[in-house]
Amino acid sequence: MLAGLAAFVHRRARPVVVIAVIGAVLAGIVGGSVAKRLSPYGANDPATQSVQARDRFEQATGRQLDAGVVALVHAGNVRSAAARRTVERVASELRTGPDVAQVLTYYDTHDGGMVARNGRSTYELVYFRPLSDKRVQDDAKQLHARFAGVPNVKLGGIGLANLQVNQQVSHDLGRAELLGFPLIFLLSLVFFRSLVAALLPPLLGGLAIVGTFLALRIVSQFADLSVFALNLVTGLGLGLAIDYSLFIVSRYREEAARTSFGLQAMQRTLATAGRTVIFSSLTVAAALASLLIFPQRFLYSMAIGGVIVALLAATLALLVLPAVLTLLGPRVNALAPRRLQRAAARDAQALQSGAWYRLSRLVMRRPGRVAIASAAILIAAGLPFASAKFTWVDAGVLPSSASARQVDDALNRDFPRGRANPLEVVTGASPSSPRLHRFASRVAGLPGVAAVSAPQPAGRGSSLLAVAPVHGPLAAASERLVNDLRALPAPFYVGVAGQSASYVDFKHSLSTHLPAVLAVVVLTTLIILFLMTGSVVLPLKAVLMNGLTLSATFGILVLIFQDGRLQGLLDYGSQGGLETTQPILLFAIAFGLATDYGVFLLARIKEARERGASNKEAVAAGLERTGRIVTAAALLFSVAIGAFATSQIVFIKELGIGTALAVLIDASLIRALLVPSLMELLGSVNWWAPRPLRRLHERLGLAEVAPIPAAPAAAVPSRPRRTPPRTGAAAP
Repeated sequence: MLAGLAAFVHRRARPVVVIAVIGAVLAGIVGGSVAKRLSPYGANDPATQSVQARDRFEQATGRQLDAGVVALVHAGNVRSAAARRTVERVASELRTGPDVAQVLTYYDTHDGGMVARNGRSTYELVYFRPLSDKRVQDDAKQLHARFAGVPNVKLGGIGLANLQVNQQVSHDLGRAELLGFPLIFLLSLVFFRSLVAALLPPLLGGLAIVGTFLALRIVSQFADLSVFALNLVTGLGLGLAIDYSLFIVSRYREEAARTSFGLQAMQRTLATAGRTVIFSSLTVAAALASLLIFPQRFLYSMAIGGVIVALLAATLALLVLPAVLTLLGPRVNALAPRRLQRAAARDAQALQSGAWYRLSRLVMRRPGRVAIASAAILIAAGLPFASAKFTWVDAGVLPSSASARQVDDALNRDFPRGRANPLEVVTGASPSSPRLHRFASRVAGLPGVAAVSAPQPAGRGSSLLAVAPVHGPLAAASERLVNDLRALPAPFYVGVAGQSASYVDFKHSLSTHLPAVLAVVVLTTLIILFLMTGSVVLPLKAVLMNGLTLSATFGILVLIFQDGRLQGLLDYGSQGGLETTQPILLFAIAFGLATDYGVFLLARIKEARERGASNKEAVAAGLERTGRIVTAAALLFSVAIGAFATSQIVFIKELGIGTALAVLIDASLIRALLVPSLMELLGSVNWWAPRPLRRLHERLGLAEVAPIPAAPAAAVPSRPRRTPPRTGAAAP
């Protein structure tokens, strides 16, 4: 099949490139505005109590449960007539805003918690009609524009915070691209050995990114997607384009050195490196697709964007890149300094004395010691994750220059704690019900309660109690208070919502769906690697090594972001924990990427073994052929995704640094030390599979089939050919 694809692309190279260029232009025009059509973060699970209580209240009252905008007013002595006129003038202007259902001030509620401790500031709560998060964000934007430049009035709240986070993400995205692309190009020049070849990864990455933006624009017409998917699409698209370009270009040069540039070289390239790209992209896509299990918008949006960009990057690498290489021919090596030309020539030859070959032989001389030492380092790096704490996305993730962050800081600093973010208790009893008043008295007696408001009407026969916690909304004590409230017996419906309750439900939802996600990722990885190798041992070993990579990555993230190290260097403020979804996202992304590099290495080892090399020689030859390429791919990918370390949103910074760390750890300790040492220790067991699975693999016919004879001396060290023992499906 791949040989036929190579022949098709070779015959129609020019039309393929022209169609790709036209498609990219159209995708850029149509998909370029996708960010404006996407929604904020999105962490709600419709099956949770907080969401159901919120929906019940909104259906009954015609307004949202939580304030979409909070207006902080510096009015002087709040209890003076002049201050009251100022506050009511601001409230009157707020009420004219789009979709505003209600505005509450201190003079409406007489709640002393709405007055600052110094008595000179107050805040007003703006409630919108029941709307989508995107609509609330747009309405908040209009209100913010109205009050821009108005002295002594500053707007914040969840609606405006979502807007400013979206704006910051778009700004950070552009800056990451501006910083990443030039550096990637310079490194590509070093690794690809020529100016022409160095242009290919940014070209392929750009095509993958704009194509995915167009796809997301289309999907957004039918599904509610989070704007944060764009960060993953940009970093992952560019990173995978780099990986696949390296795999294809390096193999094409290698084959061309033996058969000259032409159809035979391209057929052999797609039958080997192209096959690897297919397995790699399927692994990455399957790992990210597991996030579709989560009902949270943030996570399933990452899944959709990640799957699209992974499959699109592979498609472009198998269609457009071969077409470009066909048109270029030997000119793929053009515009290279003499030093890089000589290096490119060495890369295309088999080097028994290469650095990676020597390293692998050194490792395999003492495989047990190397494996134990490498594993010990990774385990030690992962130990801090045992004490990990987690936090949530709120206005605190914004830079201090954002008005929503400033209002949030002022509410936490200058006002009684918990009043602006109370627990919202929706009840099925009327405000005048004696049973409700007895229930409210029991609520007030719970540990961690600072105040309980008077019952507010919430539709026919229903009411709302605002319960102010003593501690912050994300504190452990506030989470316990949520559980205590829900455990109180009541003769009527009770539903607890609000920020603390939403966070409790968010964590519960993640923990409920996580086992299925883990099972999907591990199972699909095992299946795909078995289909590629015919072994059951190699897939299990890959899963184990991926686990070590991830634990080390998580431990380092705890040391940096939870413990507040490198705050000056990385320009962030620690929230005292990791964002709750980070381990899940990193698990899916890094697991797929680690398997990506493992697939590339195993493919070359398997290829050498099938040509008659011993296990030791096959490992050494495979590592020599892939060591430089995997290292280059990891460095380039780390630059592409690590550029998000410049983001002003701390959890985007965590995602960028975490992914870069996982890739670098995998490309160094895992691929250079653990893989060769374990391959040597296990020997022929590496390729073992039960007889039924061995027959299944042979029946499926997924073994690599070379379209042209390969020159044995170019791939493995010269030695007498011998037939490896029939210990698994990979044995000829």
